[in-house]
Amino acid sequence: MPRDPELPHYDLVVIGCGPAGEKAAAQAAYFGKKVAVIDRATPGGACVHTGTLPSKGLRESALAMVRLKNLGLKGMTCSLAEDVRVDELLAHKDQVCATEVDRILRNLRRHNCTLFAGSAEIVDPGLVRVHRPGREPLDLPTDMVLIATGTSPHRPADLPFEHANVWDSDEVVQMDSIPRTLLVYGAGVIGCEYATMFAALGVQVSLVEPRDAVLPFVDRDISRELLAAFADLGIAIHTQFKYDRADVGDAGVTLWCGDKALRADRLLYAAGRTGNVAGLGLDRIGVQVSNRGLVRVDDNFWTGVGRIYAAGDVIGFPALASTSMDQGRVAVCHAFGFDYKKQVGRWLPYGIYTIPECSLVGATEQELEAAGTAYEIGRANYSGNARAQLVGADRGLVKIIFDPSTRRLLGVHIVGERASELVHIGMTVLQHGGTLDTFIDAVYNYPTLSELFKYAAYDGLQRLARRSAFRDSAPAASSQHPSRSNAATSD
Repeated sequence: MPRDPELPHYDLVVIGCGPAGEKAAAQAAYFGKKVAVIDRATPGGACVHTGTLPSKGLRESALAMVRLKNLGLKGMTCSLAEDVRVDELLAHKDQVCATEVDRILRNLRRHNCTLFAGSAEIVDPGLVRVHRPGREPLDLPTDMVLIATGTSPHRPADLPFEHANVWDSDEVVQMDSIPRTLLVYGAGVIGCEYATMFAALGVQVSLVEPRDAVLPFVDRDISRELLAAFADLGIAIHTQFKYDRADVGDAGVTLWCGDKALRADRLLYAAGRTGNVAGLGLDRIGVQVSNRGLVRVDDNFWTGVGRIYAAGDVIGFPALASTSMDQGRVAVCHAFGFDYKKQVGRWLPYGIYTIPECSLVGATEQELEAAGTAYEIGRANYSGNARAQLVGADRGLVKIIFDPSTRRLLGVHIVGERASELVHIGMTVLQHGGTLDTFIDAVYNYPTLSELFKYAAYDGLQRLARRSAFRDSAPAASSQHPSRSNAATSD
């Protein structure tokens, strides 16, 4: 294979320019390393082009309708035109995504990273080959390789994805029209998000899940509130329905589970994703992958082969843009021995952009019960919050979980408007070992949703006061805060 004499030896070759790849490249370049980045398409990955940002663009359109309906303003009506095109609903998304691509390119240029367009093949741990459309391949010698190729929707062989009535979760943002009825197969994060978006747009949605629960990792109180919101949107939920046959035609789609059938105009299959590792040559060089193409790594994101690392969605859970960014940074810091970022943060917030959205960080009640850990909770409902009333978002809950003896925070779980923003308040308290007093002693703007943390903490104090077993250890009536013995009727 010819070598281009003008191509230098690289300290790092990053394969894939989504969140993990971009941040890894910039981190290495910041410390003076010569970096090449290879991407098959426009940089940004699924995060920018088919997943995170496009789906949130559709969500904002749907959410605007929900907010107007909930406000019930006289003289104003809100409805979706029968002939509306999806690209019209997503027009703002295109601008946002284009802006993000421009930001990524500027970031790479600012750090002097070289971007190559093409697909990558790892010939050996010190050589990456770039296959460029219509041109000769290029060989890039390198000291280190980072695989950050992301994932694509899993496509079972028995579904005809070439048919216009069957979508995967990448294709859905490219749909030509809004269906009247929709089957969403897979009640994980992606399936639940799209189910609520389409339901908010007036589509009759059936959410289908082969397991016995929807979002089983979510705290049970949050799950109950979320399922109630699904019911408000008219979503029909079918658990323990594992299809064994699918009939797809121009008239619609029917899923069969034994003699039970579910039918709709279109099907969105959202049950899992597969690592983008085809063509990389990982089996040849000994890098291990799962049966879903997810690369196996250790705690430092090393694959166990040469100086080949991997980060982001391609290594599996939690497969979030936020954590992928830090995984990329941490991987190169370990690879090069930088005395900088040696681990991804202990507390990782999880955002689920349903309508309403929910977000969580730290332990759930279920986890603490299973571990035999003592805990208490505090709750505050959106229905008692003035800002929630003003914006027409009175369905929601802030729930905090804490140690009853020390009042130290253990977990924060939120469902409702701006949950993914609010959770960072709780996460910061967790990171610094804060207690209920951290919330109670803080002053929050009024009216704001942030106030909910303060009232959740007061509710926690009231619960402590009622617990005879912990009355002596919980300083609810301390001299410093005497009013807390009868929690708070104050404030």
